[in-house]
Amino acid sequence: MKAKKSRRPLTRREKLSFRAEWLALRFIGGILRSMPLDWSSAFMGNMWRLIAPMTHRHARAKAHIMAAYPEMTLNEADKIIRDMWENLGRVSAETVLLSKIHKDPSRVTYVNPEVFEPSVGEGAVLVTMHSGNWEVVSDKAEELGLPLAGVYQKLKNPYSEGYLVEKRNFIYKLGLFCKGHDTGTKIISILRKKGSVAFVADVRDHRGVKIEFFKQPSAATHIPAALARTMNKRLIAVVARRKKGSRFDIIAKEIPVARTKDRVQDAITTTQAVHDQFEEWIREEPSQWMWIMKKWI
Repeated sequence: MKAKKSRRPLTRREKLSFRAEWLALRFIGGILRSMPLDWSSAFMGNMWRLIAPMTHRHARAKAHIMAAYPEMTLNEADKIIRDMWENLGRVSAETVLLSKIHKDPSRVTYVNPEVFEPSVGEGAVLVTMHSGNWEVVSDKAEELGLPLAGVYQKLKNPYSEGYLVEKRNFIYKLGLFCKGHDTGTKIISILRKKGSVAFVADVRDHRGVKIEFFKQPSAATHIPAALARTMNKRLIAVVARRKKGSRFDIIAKEIPVARTKDRVQDAITTTQAVHDQFEEWIREEPSQWMWIMKKWI
């Protein structure tokens, strides 16, 4: 059996840098928690709208959206990306304030909860994308009868990692797992026990499958599609759409899972269907999706 590749020890310089970042994160988090939720969200949104367009990522995001919308003018792209920065700033505040969102039942509304009903007691595979505030997608899943496990990408900074996991852990009643060697085994065990698993599935993944996204070649993770097929579970795409301030509508759509004798093609077909749905939602609210991602090949 191949041995696990262990993480190398941090250098003294890395420790100092990571601790400084962690302390700054905790300090800002403390300030945000001292303010009403909507004030904190608006404050960070306005700060990001002001500062982020000065960075190199602003040009990258504009290039991405104009490639996806060839008919779009530079001014139209600039306006949408500035709105995107405000949304991402709000997300940065809301991530450390998830408990406040959770405690107010009016903040998160499931528009079509009936989509989840056939999976109650059976479990399902859920996929979402970096839109609205993807962190709140799982907020009331347990109330729907679908306690969840979450899968996420580990941060380089172990101190900030621990802080942010602590702020999100309570939402995932079946556990929050970083991607790693043994994560697959844990997820399969949860699905076998009729639990549900949630993935953020819109990032580029060269180890996944090749699909088309906004009429351009892209790469995407096939893991949710493969799990739904292998474990005979329903696959549900979910998006959190921001309304006013820190209030969200959760919209769900079941994705047909291809089940033929060709499991590789099935993974491609189903993953394409997931991204077709993502694209439809993005076209409805383009300013709420994270255009800074390097999604295309």
